[in-house]
Amino acid sequence: MLRHRVIPVLLLHKDGLVKTKQFKDPVYLGDPINAINIFNDKEVDELIFLDIDATKYNKSIDFKLIEEIAQECFMPFAYGGGIKTIEDIQKLFTIGVEKVIINTGLDNKDLILSAIEKFGSQSIVASVDMKKDEYNKYKIYSYVNNHILNHDLFEYIKELEQLNIGEIFINNVDNDGMQNGYDIDIMNSLSKSVNIPMIACGGAGRLDDLKNIIKDTNVSAVAAGSLFVFYGVHNAVLITYPKYEELETVLEYKNV
Repeated sequence: MLRHRVIPVLLLHKDGLVKTKQFKDPVYLGDPINAINIFNDKEVDELIFLDIDATKYNKSIDFKLIEEIAQECFMPFAYGGGIKTIEDIQKLFTIGVEKVIINTGLDNKDLILSAIEKFGSQSIVASVDMKKDEYNKYKIYSYVNNHILNHDLFEYIKELEQLNIGEIFINNVDNDGMQNGYDIDIMNSLSKSVNIPMIACGGAGRLDDLKNIIKDTNVSAVAAGSLFVFYGVHNAVLITYPKYEELETVLEYKNV
């Protein structure tokens, strides 16, 4: 087993899969079930599904689609988007979701605390979108309102830790879809500032990017979109995933 999880992130938009660049300009990739079948064949350990419309446009969760995904998916998957109530979370778990991802965690503090009490911290993930402000300093970004919030990133992360969250999913808006590597410095600082698992997302374009962030930070998992859905300099759509042996070779570098 790999020491760190390597997780494809799939974005749901209007019943299809898309990939964004800096949270904009979604490019259509295809049907989610087809993608799942490919990842099943590739023996992916875990998937993340994010409905990028549900929360932004205050839409209800598409439970029918999520159930279809769960029925086809041979691996555990986490889902985020449009989660408003304990009943939403209960239904998602009932239809096969293993973890739920809740964005802007401190705005949903009561929901998170109730969910942790009822379902356990291991099944609740807080999602944090970060983006640099005009002073080149990372702040919390609101995808719903398309603006940077006046929250100190590190204080925000520490407050999430105090909720006893199971994991924190950090998504870098500036690096999203750019395929130029993760921001190692900020992820190193963030991952060492708290004692709970952290998933890094945003910027991976090659396997060495995964290696570099794992080698130089304390993240527990790495997530990526473009790396697993595009191929070549022209970003042709090709949904794929490296063989276990390839990942093992690339990531084999660090004594535990």
